[in-house]
Amino acid sequence: MTELSNCPLHDRAVIAVTGKDADSFLQGLISNDVTKVTGEQAIYAAFLTPQGKFLFDFFVLKAADGLWLDCEAARADDFLRRLKMFKLRADVTLTDLRQELAVSAVFGAGAATALALPEKAGSARLSDAGVVFIDPRDAAMGGRLIQPRGQLPEFGQTVPFTDYEYRRIGLRLPDGSRDIRVEKDSLLEHGFERLDGVDFAKGCYMGQEVTARMKYRGLVKKQLIALGFGQAAPAPGTMLRAGDLEIGELRSGSSGRALALVRQDRLAIADSHGDELLADGQKAHILTGD
Repeated sequence: MTELSNCPLHDRAVIAVTGKDADSFLQGLISNDVTKVTGEQAIYAAFLTPQGKFLFDFFVLKAADGLWLDCEAARADDFLRRLKMFKLRADVTLTDLRQELAVSAVFGAGAATALALPEKAGSARLSDAGVVFIDPRDAAMGGRLIQPRGQLPEFGQTVPFTDYEYRRIGLRLPDGSRDIRVEKDSLLEHGFERLDGVDFAKGCYMGQEVTARMKYRGLVKKQLIALGFGQAAPAPGTMLRAGDLEIGELRSGSSGRALALVRQDRLAIADSHGDELLADGQKAHILTGD
């Protein structure tokens, strides 16, 4: 898909973190370095359990009144509740802005130019009571706009959510709890290092010790891959097989594509034997680009 496309993201919510301790409050909780966030740079990050298991992923942006977190709408209430548990005496105010703000994506050829941004992952700028930024995970995903409801500008052709999903899956970008099992999965198996969603030099945060151990001791045994099918992708949770060998499990899918979390060693065995990948009887091939 090459033409400029605009897609409302109704599955997203925005949480505001304001107050003089906003930066330091988040810095001790999330996987990425909050000091990287400026009016010109956004980041991707996650909030983990103390055991290093996934809870939430989100984008962190500098807004006029503090920091905004672009997160899953369906789980925003739980995210807000958990953040408030750590507030203690910090001068921080946490506010759900989903009724005031809306999120949309702009992608395709010329997306960064249309948004008046450098074509660089995470580049950002303030805009008319909102924020505009390039996806910090991969600039090829295009940009995002957070603006007051009813004021989202449109760029190019408005397309359905399935078009956004088709591109996201092709780029191997996980979408929160749809692709990462809550309180069960680790970040590094889902590409967070590749997607600049974790900083190994920032110091302590919730789950930092386990995450660092996985990296430095070579304990990452799984990876997220993108698959293409000749027809509609099988349902999430379907096992991916090569002969009698279970390779992994499908996660989110759309328009004949799906993400799958696979065992690296078993995928290598299947590849060396030239075995076909099958999910619910359907042949699958690994996608290498969007």
